[in-house]
Amino acid sequence: MTEAATGTRRSCAATHARDVADVMAELASSPQGLTSEEAKRRLLQHGPNALPTGTRRHPFLRFLAQFNNALIYFMLVGALAAAMLGHLVDSGVILAVVLVNAIVGFLQEGKAENALAAIRDLIAPKAHVLRDGQRISVPMAELVPGDIVLIEAGDRVPADLRLLRARSLRIDEAILTGESVASTKRAEPSADAAALGDQHGMAFSGTLVATGQGTGVVVATGLGTEIGRISELLGSVEELTTPLLRQINRFGRRFTWFAFVGAAALFAFAVGLRDFAWDDALIAVVALAVSLVPEGLPAVITITLAIGVQRMAARNAVIRRLPAVETLGAVSVICSDKTGTLTRNEMTARRVVTSEETLLVQGAGYDPAEHRLFADGGSEGHATTLSLIRAGLLCNDARLHRDDTAWHVEGDPMEGALVTLAMKAAFDSGETRAEWPRLDEIPFDAAHRFMATLHHMPMAEKVVLVKGAPEAILAMCDRQEARGGSAPLDAGYWSERIAEAAGEGERVLGFAMRPMPGDAQGVDFADVERGLVFLGIIGFIDPPRDEAIRAIAKCRSAGIAVRMITGDHAATAQTIARQLGLGEDAAVLTGQDLDRLPLDGFAAAVRETVVFARTSPEHKLRIVEALQAEGRVVAMTGDGVNDAPSLKRADVGIAMGIKGTEAAKEASEMVLMDDNFASIVAAVHEGRTVHDNIRKVVGWTLPTNGGEALTVIMAIFFNFAMPMSPVQILWVNLILAGTLGLALAFEPSEPGVMRRQPRRPDAGLLTPFILWRIIVVSLFFAGISLGVFFWALGHGRDLETARTMVVNMLVVLEIFYLFSVRYLHMTSFTYTGAKGTTPVLIALAVVILGQLAFTYLPVMNAIFGSSPLTLADGTLILAIGAASFVLLEVEKHFLRDRFRAE
Repeated sequence: MTEAATGTRRSCAATHARDVADVMAELASSPQGLTSEEAKRRLLQHGPNALPTGTRRHPFLRFLAQFNNALIYFMLVGALAAAMLGHLVDSGVILAVVLVNAIVGFLQEGKAENALAAIRDLIAPKAHVLRDGQRISVPMAELVPGDIVLIEAGDRVPADLRLLRARSLRIDEAILTGESVASTKRAEPSADAAALGDQHGMAFSGTLVATGQGTGVVVATGLGTEIGRISELLGSVEELTTPLLRQINRFGRRFTWFAFVGAAALFAFAVGLRDFAWDDALIAVVALAVSLVPEGLPAVITITLAIGVQRMAARNAVIRRLPAVETLGAVSVICSDKTGTLTRNEMTARRVVTSEETLLVQGAGYDPAEHRLFADGGSEGHATTLSLIRAGLLCNDARLHRDDTAWHVEGDPMEGALVTLAMKAAFDSGETRAEWPRLDEIPFDAAHRFMATLHHMPMAEKVVLVKGAPEAILAMCDRQEARGGSAPLDAGYWSERIAEAAGEGERVLGFAMRPMPGDAQGVDFADVERGLVFLGIIGFIDPPRDEAIRAIAKCRSAGIAVRMITGDHAATAQTIARQLGLGEDAAVLTGQDLDRLPLDGFAAAVRETVVFARTSPEHKLRIVEALQAEGRVVAMTGDGVNDAPSLKRADVGIAMGIKGTEAAKEASEMVLMDDNFASIVAAVHEGRTVHDNIRKVVGWTLPTNGGEALTVIMAIFFNFAMPMSPVQILWVNLILAGTLGLALAFEPSEPGVMRRQPRRPDAGLLTPFILWRIIVVSLFFAGISLGVFFWALGHGRDLETARTMVVNMLVVLEIFYLFSVRYLHMTSFTYTGAKGTTPVLIALAVVILGQLAFTYLPVMNAIFGSSPLTLADGTLILAIGAASFVLLEVEKHFLRDRFRAE
């Protein structure tokens, strides 16, 4: 623990029992927050507001861990035995194979860990603070003692705070206290001896805001916080083991034991029945085991997944948990929120309705400059409309700011649109808010569906302004604003206007007001529950993203169903669904409709419905469960704390990176950095590519290993000269380790990857087509290798030359087979397929140079017993390799349709 952090904790040990003014004075802070310069100074003094990350293994220990498996032990024992028997070359090559595999595994594992660590930095959460009197967002790590922090429902508390203000604030402190019930907070001091769970004036770092809003001053950061005491529990490194890797590791262990038993039996057969010298048989069996067992497969699959993570991050889809990479490839249903994901999340006030007039507003987004509300340039005769727009500006927490390129909103998008609307109506937002200062408020909460603020009006009067769901606001009103004063409420008129706006795909807010006594000091629910004067409604439109429309069309061709789940009015949701291309008359069910469905009819209704409107967290959870019960793989998007249950239940939970709460992000496997539906489809595209590449790695590794092993096994069984010496078997394994197989991990997507139906979630890696290939290609390679061997001997070549031809033949076969495996779902007879990718060409260059050295370099001839080949020999080998490629492509063409259902 740093000295600064310790000092912060010690000085604030009894903060919860002290008056707010004393705490602020000690921290030299003010209600307007720190200045930027002071914040920088304190950051240098106290250090970043961050907990230590989980300790990563030292690189040397991670390197040693690569040797910790049964196969490596077996190989090391074999190397020792070979050395003791005087087979120093064999021993050296075995050790070289072990070392190369360890280096490849070490580099791959390090790259995977680094990729995930970099991804973790991409989703570093932010906090809302006051700096220089302005509300801004800063990374949590930059918070310092004395900062004034604003928190609201769904946020994770960024540091230990002494609360200055709390409105309906309840915080889930289970990670600190174990209490499942959220703690109610208020600004008053608590008893000096109060337990942690009873310190109602404190908000602790890492806890979740369940409801309400609050403002607090930072009293401790980093290791100085309460959660700093248990940072070991929170700093764990992202786990790299996935169900897929566990399956591969389990397969590898079983296959290894099978190879050991088979090798022992083969050793006994060679020595007992074929009169092999036991030391020669032992070396041959060790070399055979090395060639047969795919010891590097888990490492190659790990790097394939890590590459997928990086590719997805480049497309704004950040993977928080590695298993999501493999799951994404099987997604068959995407349940998406509407606002900001399918739409632009640039709300625009499009319709202003009062009891006297309806105005349609021009322009989109938050830029107020190009469009004015009143065409005649003046506001005379629009007093009621101006009252409505002013209420929208004042009952509002958003701020607009402009950078070099565009206007941006700090706060809720709809509130930002209200500020823009006020500026279009010639209001100066800063001056108006200064003339009508806010005295108190009731924050918006889903439970009551409105926000209320108390303001000091010019001329010493006070007024409560209320904004919220129009149905809720109308229920609290008995009169409406009209020219010259108020009039009785015409509920029918407003219902028609609300339906009209919603029918045009607009979200609607209602506004009301109530004069308050001059001595009123605050506002509570009793002040707004009845007797309000209705000012009017404002309709907002959030246009669909163009890229979302294209992405939905791509989902349709990929066999992925899209369901829109929103809290909007049913008519609004249906209009947006139509604009997005989800259907001209997309079926819509509301939360109330779902509640009325019988239990046995719920699943059928969910299956047939495209749009779900006015849904609760329970509804979203039931929808996800109903889809999963039918065997669908469900991706679910969300941004709020109320989305966390369904995000956690979904096969892939997807949180919004911009407007998403920390609760939503923590419950999710993936975070969208641009809150864009198109990024989800891009991630599914990458997920399918990753799964394809893993299948290619498996489909290339096992048949090529099998071909090498069968060549040797047949020689021992039929008692003819070994087509490859043990040291040559080891050379093949050495030259291919970390080259050709690893190159497949970098393969780009095959054409048409998003025109295939989703794979079945229960489909294993060893599909019927790959199992067929393992058998056929193993026999094919063994047959060709033995044919070349006997052809060479039959034409008078010595044993060394024949063996050299076999080694080169196997390597050439594996090179051509690599080009065939690069495309599982289409022919490789294309220019793109022939030219390869950069990783493939690099791997190919390494293998070719190695084989040239093996064949023609005298020192390699001496070590491996190889012999230079003639041009004719090389040409023959290449011709056979090319012919094998053609045959395998023909076989793939005829069998691809048969196995397409896999």
